[in-house]
Amino acid sequence: MARSTPVIAVTDGELDDLRSRLLATRWPAAWPTGGWDAGTDAGELSRLIGHWASGYDWRAHEAAINALPSHFADIDGTPVHYLRFDGERPGALPLVATHGWPSSFLELTGLADRLANPSRYGGDAADAFTVIVPSLPGFAFSPQRPSLDRTVQTHELWHRLMHDELGFDRYAAHGGDLGAGISARLGEAHPEAVVGIHVLAVAAPASYDPSSLTPEERAHLEAVAAWSAEEGGYQHQQSTRPLTLGYGLADSPAGLLAWIVEKYRAWSDNGGDLSSRFSDDFVLTQASLYWFTRTISTSFRPYYEYSKGLTRRVERVDVPTAVALFPADISRPPRSWAERTYNVTRYTRMPRGGHFAAHEEPGLLARDITEFFRAYR
Repeated sequence: MARSTPVIAVTDGELDDLRSRLLATRWPAAWPTGGWDAGTDAGELSRLIGHWASGYDWRAHEAAINALPSHFADIDGTPVHYLRFDGERPGALPLVATHGWPSSFLELTGLADRLANPSRYGGDAADAFTVIVPSLPGFAFSPQRPSLDRTVQTHELWHRLMHDELGFDRYAAHGGDLGAGISARLGEAHPEAVVGIHVLAVAAPASYDPSSLTPEERAHLEAVAAWSAEEGGYQHQQSTRPLTLGYGLADSPAGLLAWIVEKYRAWSDNGGDLSSRFSDDFVLTQASLYWFTRTISTSFRPYYEYSKGLTRRVERVDVPTAVALFPADISRPPRSWAERTYNVTRYTRMPRGGHFAAHEEPGLLARDITEFFRAYR
């Protein structure tokens, strides 16, 4: 059941302030170039800002968010927001699904409903999951952790949530991007509880002999290096000087939208047309969540903490692991590369989709998750 108390209630004053800022956007001097090669396209950004200021109905999306099955848990003083989608049959396998960046729990709601209620989508009720979708610390309605240290890792919060708070002795895990790393750490740290993990990205091995690399693995590492050189500026900034960036993005909704919309376009399977995968309202609701909760800066913390050695590195994951790779995602490692770190028992190359697969291709993703965990129920 959804909470009787809304999780978000934006005041009229906050809405008026957002609209005023959008309408008063101070545009930089134009470059003698167009398109997306040097960053977010000015024409597309201007169109989205106009809709955000004058056409977008936040109140409708606020009501939809408040109607979701939201709950809060206190894990040793750390509040965690999560959605709970109960499976349509008793004894459904519990699954914790974790989002990434620049995203939120909203990206996973359609996937969660498919997994919890497969018969609504032409599937078998016997395959139902009870799906838990937490908000990462510092994203949306989960406050950031109170200190920068190694004592409280997100995967341990998730285990405490699933095992201690919700009472699941055995459960599954799924995630992409940041959520893939958290799912891997869950499986590594708690093999007694995690039946398996399904991930859309893999951690690089802690160490390896370069002479042992296959030609396919070498090509993969070359592709990763090329991507990092061309596309990785955001990651370097968020890992090294996130606060400097955060001040501007927390003060300017135009800047915030420009920062995240570039990633929605670059990392999705859209053929250069953002609207082919994401409605304006979906993108603007994600941006609005960051704006109204003031969490764009705290959403950078996972990057900074990993770069500073505050996040536990994935060493070896022995629980059964499924790797699903979407063609427009950031990285598409060969199976042998994943097997250096994970016990890979299923490896799928998807025909379409990108980094935001739960929203782009929920049917493909739900089917792969279902087929993988069928053997571990």
